[in-house]
Amino acid sequence: MSRTPAVDSAAPGFTLPGTVRTDSGPQRGSYTLGEHGGGPLVLVFYPGDNTPVCTKQLCSYTSELERFKELGATVWAVSPQDLDSHEGFAEQYDLRFPLLADTDRAVAKAYGISLPGLGLRRSVFVVDGEGAVRWKHVALAGLTFQDVDTLTARIAEVTQGRRAG
Repeated sequence: MSRTPAVDSAAPGFTLPGTVRTDSGPQRGSYTLGEHGGGPLVLVFYPGDNTPVCTKQLCSYTSELERFKELGATVWAVSPQDLDSHEGFAEQYDLRFPLLADTDRAVAKAYGISLPGLGLRRSVFVVDGEGAVRWKHVALAGLTFQDVDTLTARIAEVTQGRRAG
């Protein structure tokens, strides 16, 4: 298994198909790490749509999405399910950030969080506008997740560090 990228190292690049729920319905597209828009990217890897912990995690992030936006951050969530599954999940819980389909788990493998036969480890990477990993959390069991307060504090540290430099 690959190792997770170290803090301050380049995040593994990727392009994945994704979907985002909008007021006019789901919009599908391609999401490329290097084209995410310059601000911090919160890259959330979660094991599965419509599972108890994942649902709680992603609902908490979408309910506080404005806090991420105030820091100039974007949230993308990645799991092995396909776009049809993601669209149903986003619709049911009104998730308002892109859900990306890593169906062959190639991106999870590149990030060192793939678990053979089990999927992936619940993980969060904060990637800065230059594509470097600035913070990460990789869960051992995946029964809990990083809350919005923790993530926004880490994002604030990244953006203050960028302004100071």
